[in-house]
Amino acid sequence: MIELFWKVILLFNGMVLAYFLITNTVYLCTTLFAFKVLKNYTRNRENIYIEDLAGGASAPPITLIAPAYNEEATCVESVRSLLTLIYPDYEILMVNDGSKDSTVQRLIEAYEMTPASRAKTAEIVCGKVREVYKSSRHPNLWLIDKENGGKADALNCGLNFCRTPLFCAMDADSLLERNALIKIVRPYLEDTTTIAAGGVIRIVNGCTVDAGVVMDIQMPKKWIERFQVLEYLRAFLSGRMGWAYLESTLIISGAFGLFQREAAADAGGFRKDTIGEDMELIVRLHRSCRENNIPYRITFVPDPVAWTECPSTLRVLGRQRDRWQRGLNDALLIHKKMLFNPRYGRIGMFAFPYFFFFEMLGPVIELFGYGAFAIAVAYGRVDGLFMLAFFMAAFVYGVALSIAAVGLEELSFRRHPKLTDLLLLFSLAVLENFGYRQILIFWRLKGALLFFKRSKSWGEMEHHGFKTAAAKS
Repeated sequence: MIELFWKVILLFNGMVLAYFLITNTVYLCTTLFAFKVLKNYTRNRENIYIEDLAGGASAPPITLIAPAYNEEATCVESVRSLLTLIYPDYEILMVNDGSKDSTVQRLIEAYEMTPASRAKTAEIVCGKVREVYKSSRHPNLWLIDKENGGKADALNCGLNFCRTPLFCAMDADSLLERNALIKIVRPYLEDTTTIAAGGVIRIVNGCTVDAGVVMDIQMPKKWIERFQVLEYLRAFLSGRMGWAYLESTLIISGAFGLFQREAAADAGGFRKDTIGEDMELIVRLHRSCRENNIPYRITFVPDPVAWTECPSTLRVLGRQRDRWQRGLNDALLIHKKMLFNPRYGRIGMFAFPYFFFFEMLGPVIELFGYGAFAIAVAYGRVDGLFMLAFFMAAFVYGVALSIAAVGLEELSFRRHPKLTDLLLLFSLAVLENFGYRQILIFWRLKGALLFFKRSKSWGEMEHHGFKTAAAKS
């Protein structure tokens, strides 16, 4: 019986080693693809005349839909940021989702908003609208006050009032860079079959904001925030850029994505019975277009940036990550029909299986894998060669990929020009593997368990507001 136990442990260790090798090799491939794409992108970027596009008739009108729930700390600054965007024709729809704080009052006072009428363009089921407001100072700024129904419900409400061919789904606490819309609309100008495009999300913690614009980019002071800066670099530049190269984008962040209104509305809008509404919509669009033989393109653009406030405490970060895991599980299991289904092309045969087996089941494999490996080492059941292979696959390989992500940032956009910040990012690539990554795995596993308990709780988030130039002085 004891020998059988050890055979199972050693077999599981071998499976975990294979898991790390496959996962990190896929990341290596997406990183290499990202290097290739970014090299061409940065070269061609010099030939794009932003000013000409901003003033040209070729830029399609866009509606920004920003759901807000208890965003009194950041909503005024966020709207100020949106009002400074360089784009010829856009509207802003702030959708208050039944906030319990003074979000509505702050927006009304700051932007002199009064009740107004606005016709609907769609009839997607959503919560009751209490009032619609329009700013007397900014004709393109609107506020829709509705009963609480969740983020997806608020997005659907905004979609009902959207009257432009494209809409940008974002968070109310995000800050878009001034030329973000011009950059993210590019795929729609290059390919008329584009139905969705995602941009980059970066951490604003530690940066200085002036009049809604991020002016001084610095690393955060707290270690928990610093680790997230590295995570976002790796996820967006190495991960999503590489998946876009493979035409296999499955995730567009709910904090910043540009969608074709007709495609989203025809698909029924954002699903309200899942907390992963952003990923679920992308998977559903893939599925719908392929089932109906509709030419389409879903992609990612590495240049447009939305700055967002990340969790600054372990408690809030834990809530965020277990929610992300539940959303991932939900989106994949809702559309499990696509798994290894050749009808869905490279999505069904490659991207979906990878996310299903390595992202959805990854927390279980990793956490129990560390435990099984520790037991085997403690009782002398693994040789030195296997220990070295496990360490290389689980830690060294991961460190190298994180360093590569920092390299992508430095070679392409250099948003952290200070040498001290760059060295800090390189050191974080090593340090995150000794504690931080394991904590994230625990929270993801917790999210997986809560998912099977059918938990739909969003969890309270905390916002402390942006560090402004006035506060800094």
